[in-house]
Amino acid sequence: MRAGALRWFPLASPVVAAIILALIWNVKELGALLVAVVALVLVASVLAAVHHAEVVAHRVGEPFGSLVLAVAVTVIEVGLILTLMLTGGPGTEALARDTVFAAVMITCNGIAGLAILLGAVKHGLPRFNSEGSGAALGVVAALSTLTLVLPTFTTSASGPQFSAPQLAFAAVCSLVLYGAFVSTQTRRHRDFFLPVTASGATIDDDEHAELPSNRDTAISFVLLAISLVAVVGLAKTVSPAIEAGVAAAGIPNSFVGVVIALLVLLPEGLAAARAALRERMQTSLNLAYGSALASIGLTIPVIAVASIWLPGPLVLGLGSTQIVLLVLTFIVGVLTVAPGRATRLQGVVHLAILAAFIFLAINP
Repeated sequence: MRAGALRWFPLASPVVAAIILALIWNVKELGALLVAVVALVLVASVLAAVHHAEVVAHRVGEPFGSLVLAVAVTVIEVGLILTLMLTGGPGTEALARDTVFAAVMITCNGIAGLAILLGAVKHGLPRFNSEGSGAALGVVAALSTLTLVLPTFTTSASGPQFSAPQLAFAAVCSLVLYGAFVSTQTRRHRDFFLPVTASGATIDDDEHAELPSNRDTAISFVLLAISLVAVVGLAKTVSPAIEAGVAAAGIPNSFVGVVIALLVLLPEGLAAARAALRERMQTSLNLAYGSALASIGLTIPVIAVASIWLPGPLVLGLGSTQIVLLVLTFIVGVLTVAPGRATRLQGVVHLAILAAFIFLAINP
């Protein structure tokens, strides 16, 4: 009975979510009970999206699979940001910055740290490819600096924001760097991003694992699309409740970006944790750093184009506390990936940085 329920869960969740979204789309105010129901359906949709993205990813193979899931969650992120910025009131001009920064901190510290900790606890000394992980972390650092740090110090526009030409340059640069990384990951140096054994030999699971059929892959692709649409739509309906809850708790409005990032990165976190427990640490790091890359490399260009129609300014520059945390993240990240293996200590350090980020987001 339990196995049957688990088998039908990813198939039924997107359909149920789509039906509920259609029923409540024009409802102006949701009661507390309905908000709770929508939140549960929203989480179920995210979990279903994970499952179907993994089916499609298995079909296309690693490291393409990590790329599929990273792009999928980025679609959710961009949809939520644009929805809240277009429908929200004052204070949403920095939502894109807060969400993208939160995504970088959660992926590089939370997902990577949790995966390393779980892998080290179960397997002792998990190994990964330092060339691939180091390359990904380097691109994350470059993208973060170019899009989130530089606006704080440029002088063409008042405040921590780019002028129109600067924003266009940052958007194009983001796409170029992300495209160069994808080309490296999937074509020229694919072996750098494959899991490795204790002796350092690469593991290509796709050579041995049974692939899903074309029919199953097509069904998962359709249900993945439905799940993504449902997540964005349901999140829009509960966003007023989230914003009201944050305000009632006396937490800064920027914490809404953290909530969005935590929600959209839940699929990545679950997938990375499962990969770490299967002794596939490289897959976990592909998911972590790949999500950070997609979050910046795809979100910033879309937001840059959308800023033409956005009602207010687009604030991208980080504050001094955020810049310190970002620099600390990359320093610790380099020390983690350079040896090609990690202990549970590195996992704990990354999780401590994430905890500091969340604490300071609540209590700046």
